[in-house]
Amino acid sequence: MAYKYSSMRQETFDYLFKLLLIGDSGVGKSSLLLRFTSDTFEDLAPTIGVDFRLKKMSIGGKRLKLTIWDTAGQERFRTLTSAYYRGAQGIILVYDVTQRDTFTNLSDVWLKELDLYSTYRDCIKMVVGNKVDKVQERVVSKQEGIQFAREHGCIYLECSAKNCINVENCFEELALKILDTPSLLVDNVALKRSNIFIQEQPTDGWTFSCC
Repeated sequence: MAYKYSSMRQETFDYLFKLLLIGDSGVGKSSLLLRFTSDTFEDLAPTIGVDFRLKKMSIGGKRLKLTIWDTAGQERFRTLTSAYYRGAQGIILVYDVTQRDTFTNLSDVWLKELDLYSTYRDCIKMVVGNKVDKVQERVVSKQEGIQFAREHGCIYLECSAKNCINVENCFEELALKILDTPSLLVDNVALKRSNIFIQEQPTDGWTFSCC
């Protein structure tokens, strides 16, 4: 298995944030990530293992570099993906507004995993209802999503990766909330000093990096 070392020391930024997308397979996590980072849409196949993308942005006069991790929703990959909660300042729990079981699993599966594996007690949690463009197929109301988010101390937004509705707002609002949480900024000095990432590209197409 080959490793590719890539140095980014020439780039300057104020903060490096690690964000994690979690939720059932098929809810559109990969499509949200692709829309945000490349402004394109594809109805992608389920992620195998873990993938990630980088995104630079400026918010409130701060230059941010986001490493956004897209995890597989299938149960057989849970052992692999659990390690990627480590060091994540922001976690996005995604469900499909047209599939009630994906909403139910936020509490039955994903919040339990988050509580078990997250290393930041103050990590910012955001609940995202995706595929709001499918108005006629919707089964989970916006009010249900809002209520769930309130009960679990999460930010709430609804998105459509396909129609590019609220996608950028989702990541911007999460980044702003992290910036407003001092306990999540402490380790950024160390991260900037060791700003080298390892990109591992096995033949099966998986992409990993150090956490």
